[in-house]
Amino acid sequence: MNIAIVGAGGAVGREILSILEGGALPVDNLRLFGSARSAGSKLLFKGKEIEIEQLTHDSDFSGVHYALVSAGGGTSVEYADVITRYGTTMIDNSSAFRMDADVPLVVPEINGDDAMNAPRGIIANPNCTTIQMVVALNPINKLSPVKRVHIATYQAASGAGAQAMDELIQQYSDLANGREAHVEKFAHQLAYNVIPHIDVFTDNDYTKEEMKMYHETKKIMHAPDIAVSATCVRVPVMRAHSEAMWVETEQPLELEDVRKAFEEAPGVVLMDRPADKVYPMPLEIAGKDPVYVGRLRCDISGPGITFWTVSDQLRKGAALNAVQIVQYIEAHKPF
Repeated sequence: MNIAIVGAGGAVGREILSILEGGALPVDNLRLFGSARSAGSKLLFKGKEIEIEQLTHDSDFSGVHYALVSAGGGTSVEYADVITRYGTTMIDNSSAFRMDADVPLVVPEINGDDAMNAPRGIIANPNCTTIQMVVALNPINKLSPVKRVHIATYQAASGAGAQAMDELIQQYSDLANGREAHVEKFAHQLAYNVIPHIDVFTDNDYTKEEMKMYHETKKIMHAPDIAVSATCVRVPVMRAHSEAMWVETEQPLELEDVRKAFEEAPGVVLMDRPADKVYPMPLEIAGKDPVYVGRLRCDISGPGITFWTVSDQLRKGAALNAVQIVQYIEAHKPF
């Protein structure tokens, strides 16, 4: 299998490299692409240094089976035809194509079959917060269709990329040494703060990040009537997003049935012993693959259940989901 990583020098690109290093796919040949700034630098893969090539309109992807692309929406749009013109399947981590009718939006545990029909050669990786949410919703939805979801996210600096993580570290250093905190990647200072603002505001005063969760959930779950209302908040955590969810289903559910569904669901780990202070936290979940669920309880405000989830944004929320799409296609394609 011949694989390319586009955006290899970024946080998600490096995470993809780490996952492939662990043997997730049988990689025969790996090519790395990046911007002019990162071109020429080298990354280590299975003991061999691989030089990052500059992505240009003349880049030749012939012979590449899958390109895992995490270089930003503008780059994805500009170079999609370059990447796919010789038959390469492009798995794109940006928001550029997610809502296009002829581009499948895939979380393999939920709608893996959608990846088998990609007429443009492009498969979209959903937003990190959406992936985490729908993986947790899926076992509930199998018990009874989900009608409504209220969700508050607590999103780590990693969601804004490697430079954002560096900025958070620098802000703490600056403040500890009596200097003013430098703010560039966030709307405000993130250190010692939380910011209820991720991405730009839209006409309805929800942010674009919140509306991604609204629209993408409907497409992934094939549920046009599901209602999702999100408030997305940036918190001063390095890695792993957290989400508090309130879920209402068409039929009332017994809590033990939901608990069992979580225990049996692929990609989910139930971590729920509140009497022993056991519940998912970013500090413990960073670097791990599953979506962890805890604080499971009946909603005392009305019908439904509520729970807490934590998942590493760079793993399941981005890099791992892209690799799992390839795994699904390879496992299900006709011989």
